[in-house]
Amino acid sequence: MLTKIALISDIHGNLTALDAVLSDIRKRGVDAIYCLGDLVGKGPRGAECIALVKEYCDKVIYGNWDVFIRDDIDNDMIQWTQSRLSEEDYAYLASLPFYIEFELNGKLIRCFHASPRSVFERIAPEYHSKEACLSLFDNSEETNSQHSERTPDIVFYGDIHMTLLRSYDTKILCNVGSVGLDVVDATYVILDGSFGANAIQFVRVPYDREAELTAAKKFGMVGYDAYQEEIMFDEVLKGKS
Repeated sequence: MLTKIALISDIHGNLTALDAVLSDIRKRGVDAIYCLGDLVGKGPRGAECIALVKEYCDKVIYGNWDVFIRDDIDNDMIQWTQSRLSEEDYAYLASLPFYIEFELNGKLIRCFHASPRSVFERIAPEYHSKEACLSLFDNSEETNSQHSERTPDIVFYGDIHMTLLRSYDTKILCNVGSVGLDVVDATYVILDGSFGANAIQFVRVPYDREAELTAAKKFGMVGYDAYQEEIMFDEVLKGKS
């Protein structure tokens, strides 16, 4: 039985951050790694990140970038990113399911990328109503739950690049943050049900942001300046203060 699960999300082609997170996870004795989508996009090494996710993650779902990266888009940055993916990479992204669902210590747990309805519906408690946040616990055609008579007790999601933990009566909502594009460090969550209760631990992992940017420049990344601003967001803010 799986009792200790690492939940990662929003890698966005940042191989340096993903390497650091996987190294940290290996030290923590987890039983499985679940990835909540957005393997590619924004960062320069989507194919390399897909390869590591395929190797180390036990379950993987798709995010919004994993969908529209497969479309014809008139955008130089996205076209450059697309050019670095193989047909096998595209087929893998297209094969991913929408959600993950399991029980742990009697609680129904559901994981999706953004909402139970769509990977393109963005909900953040800081900007949306309590009703909108509670809708993250809804069943939907997309989740097609085997437990349709129940709604999840705990929801994990990604998309907003912002760690959070909220309680709504008996329901728990957790955003696992982002491996590749959090404000400073790479972030992920460990769900630990080892002792009969479901403990949620946030983990922040420092990584060499300068090394990631050096790699992006080496590859001649289109959109480098925008990527640099996202990777070094805290430094940009300091410069503007």
